Amino acid sequence: MRTTAVAWLAALIVAAALAWWLWRRRRVRPRLRAAPPDESWRGRPQPGEIWWADVPFSDGTGHKVRPCLVLRTHQRQVEVLKITSQDRSARRDHIEIPTGAWDRRATHNSYLDLSDPFRLRDSAFSRKAGTVDDRTWSTVRRLHATGWVA
Repeated sequence: MRTTAVAWLAALIVAAALAWWLWRRRRVRPRLRAAPPDESWRGRPQPGEIWWADVPFSDGTGHKVRPCLVLRTHQRQVEVLKITSQDRSARRDHIEIPTGAWDRRATHNSYLDLSDPFRLRDSAFSRKAGTVDDRTWSTVRRLHATGWVA
């Protein structure tokens, strides 16, 4: 009889811990949608697109218009990863991406910075350059959350 009570108590503790973990995870990670929730999101940067945007330097000393890959579109902001034309092949936090499909003037491929995303206001974006290739997008999706955040 006592063993059964201990087993029930242990099961109850495990269930409570699991419920707390699920509840906490839901609060921390916003829900992502497979498509924009309404028409007001149209015309804004979409996940998987490459846009030219005014991106701040990491050290906060200034900014530069550069291509960037859109990860997530929030209601008032957009999360992006920076793209650079500088050779970053020796770094583990960068991957080479084909550039010719979205920048006809490019003479070589660019590098996508996979480290920390930047959050930019809609006003930072000037024009759409194109869409990232499927192989690169698959790699990015394994490392970062993507989609539309309501």
